[in-house]
Amino acid sequence: MKVCLLNDSFPPAMDGVVNVVLNYADHLREDHGVEVAVGTPEYPDAHYERYPYPVIPYPSLDTTALTSGYRAGYPFSGKAAEELAAFGPDILHSHCPVASTILGRLLRERVEAPLVFTYHTKFDIDIHRAVKLPVAAEETIRAMVANIEAVDEVWVVSEGAGENLRSLGYTGDCRVMHNGVDFARGRVDEATVERVTAGYDLPAGVPVLLFVGRMMTYKGLPLILDALKLLLDAGQDFRMVFIGKGPDREPMEQKACSLGLATKCIFVGPVYDRDQLRAWNTRADLFLFPSTFDTNGLVVREAAACGLGCVLIRGSCAAEGITDGRNGFLIDETPEAMAQLLKRVCPDLPRLHEIGQHAMDEIYLSWQSAIAAAYDRYGAILDLKRSGALPPKRKLPADYLVALASRSMEERVRRRRIRQELLSDFKETAQGMMENIQEAQKNAEQRWAKVAEDIQRELEALRRE
Repeated sequence: MKVCLLNDSFPPAMDGVVNVVLNYADHLREDHGVEVAVGTPEYPDAHYERYPYPVIPYPSLDTTALTSGYRAGYPFSGKAAEELAAFGPDILHSHCPVASTILGRLLRERVEAPLVFTYHTKFDIDIHRAVKLPVAAEETIRAMVANIEAVDEVWVVSEGAGENLRSLGYTGDCRVMHNGVDFARGRVDEATVERVTAGYDLPAGVPVLLFVGRMMTYKGLPLILDALKLLLDAGQDFRMVFIGKGPDREPMEQKACSLGLATKCIFVGPVYDRDQLRAWNTRADLFLFPSTFDTNGLVVREAAACGLGCVLIRGSCAAEGITDGRNGFLIDETPEAMAQLLKRVCPDLPRLHEIGQHAMDEIYLSWQSAIAAAYDRYGAILDLKRSGALPPKRKLPADYLVALASRSMEERVRRRRIRQELLSDFKETAQGMMENIQEAQKNAEQRWAKVAEDIQRELEALRRE
């Protein structure tokens, strides 16, 4: 089986979906013998050659200031599409509903492989954040949903993610396919924890609270700080560790100072080393994740892998699978609710550790298991295609434009090949002519040398006479 993975970001850009694509590529290859290729917008200073599978970049525009560090891909690159089509994928799997899915649709026209799409993120929130004009934002969302409607099968990472997608106007079917985590099950040894957390003010016996993720207000960061202010006023000591980067980090640091939390909050910044992240999760006593934005919350499962329980918003996607008071805590989306819970549980660290152990035992999901399910579903989709039972997609007006664009790209590729063949033929002809000229010149030089020798002999003979 050959699988082409498509995403609008790839290292050096890092986020949760990039981590998903990296794990798909690694485990499909290593666990199932699948040949993998990745298509992604090109990022400066990227080193795509270091991966054990082809990573094929296509042109991109610098939209980092508008989209918090991301670039916008231009999927109508004939060269990239030609390389990805030449790979001969059996399955096309897009992880972003914009450029990646457009490129997937273009490739589907050429290679006739089923196109799968996974809905990871509530893109409508990011779109409204980046596109200030409401009408333009809504049109962008409609275009995104139409793009999703055109794929052969839609996967969502949670039931809540499917509900969110339908709230945007999506009317098709979707299948829940959970993501895994690349943390091994188990806590990190004490020596590693001490080495990673050395230099930070983390007194023994004082509860350590942890947040890991992009520093964005919609992750519930203001709620955390407001709750911590109430907790401090109630006389409970604690340390709050924030790990991550994002456009709202500086405002959150300023808010912490204004609330008198400067000595209680530690802003570590981004941590990319997975073993260091495991160490932080092991050191913490409770993970705070009051996000209603995330559709899955991989960090919740990563925390569980290290025996760390989480505080989550009741009814959120990240809270799926959590039993309140058993393998995590569920609260209303208010600072008061979080502060009340923390006041109750922070004095009892052994109970928090018991909750973390239950999380490890009950909600942990490895990437090996998650990718095995995806691989099996790929096979089922291919069986449906071979039998002619794969449901045909309803033709949308944009599909005809995609088909036209695909044919146009193929025509450009064909013309480029013709030009290359003509140039190659011309080069061969020119080289042949040069070789003939050089050979003729060599023969002429030899003949004139022979004539000169004959004349020289005649002159010598005349002088002897």
